[in-house]
Amino acid sequence: MESLAAEIEGIALVDHHAHGVLPADPGRAEFEGLLTESDRAVPPWMTQFDSPLGFAVRRWCAPVLGLAPHAAPEEYLAVRGTLGWNEVTRRMLDASGVGCVLLETGLDSGLGVAEFAGLAGRPVHEVVRLEAVLEEVAESGVSAAELPSRFREALASRSAVGLKSIIAYRYGFDFDPEPPGEAEVVRAAGAWLRQGATRVSDPVLLRFALWAGVERGLPIQLHTAYGDPDLELHRCDPLLLTRFIKNVEPRGVDLLLLHCYPFHRNAAYLAQVFPHVHFDVGLAINHTGARSAAVIAESLELAPFAKALYSSDAWGLPELHHLGARLWRSGMSRALAHHVESGDWSFDDAVRVARMIGRHNAERVYRLR
Repeated sequence: MESLAAEIEGIALVDHHAHGVLPADPGRAEFEGLLTESDRAVPPWMTQFDSPLGFAVRRWCAPVLGLAPHAAPEEYLAVRGTLGWNEVTRRMLDASGVGCVLLETGLDSGLGVAEFAGLAGRPVHEVVRLEAVLEEVAESGVSAAELPSRFREALASRSAVGLKSIIAYRYGFDFDPEPPGEAEVVRAAGAWLRQGATRVSDPVLLRFALWAGVERGLPIQLHTAYGDPDLELHRCDPLLLTRFIKNVEPRGVDLLLLHCYPFHRNAAYLAQVFPHVHFDVGLAINHTGARSAAVIAESLELAPFAKALYSSDAWGLPELHHLGARLWRSGMSRALAHHVESGDWSFDDAVRVARMIGRHNAERVYRLR
């Protein structure tokens, strides 16, 4: 249905969860490493170009660089290297049609908010990673007794539209859903500081950071399910968050479950029954490539449409910013066209839902208007 596809193409998306791009021209090995969530080296007998994401790059990103669709990896990388990372980034961001990006800055090797906004030429807002701020406070020379108040002060000083927790990586969702007591936090902080206070993984401190985020009152993103081998996937099912979600509900703080695959149906259930829970299938869109349309359609099965958002979770490669938007538009067009053609939906309702998920829901949740 060309008219519906045209309407969806015209949405200036709000990418509510993304990361910066690397200000460098990666070699083939580094480029392929950024096409997977694995942090292991790609085995010499295979290539990440032979993956759903690798095929999607060759199909949809090659034309942005002036190449034919499905260009060979060698040709793609050669042209990419000639253009340089700066020009490639500009082209990919322009091709994405994204109107606003919420940049999560916990990964410290990509472009920051100001630099990214300068390249993107569109509004960019910061989402602050709770664990990164806690580690920064610890590295500043704080005592265990001072750490709780200093962390809250640091969090309050950050100008951000949202917060993010990676407790799924550092522990899992099977944590104690109650806020820890101050004395408990100080004891845990003392042990952590004595060990050198590098990577925070103590469940008490992770819970403290998360609940301090709730106190801050901004929307909180939680990495959910699919990710790199640092997590244990069976402990990242969002249903394990149910008691925590119930405890947060009276506080009036929105929780946003990111990515969710393969538990996106579980996340949709939580978004249906709890008014402050929202979700997306961000990371899965890029990594499922040509099958992303099926994942997007499944994400529309149960939850109210006001509870779903768009994100790319792009990191490192600007191709992922473009691909996330390209595949989302294609997947939404297919799913909604089916509903319109069957007579189950009107054309106007399909356009309205696409705009809600692509832009308006994020504007409401993050108070961007």
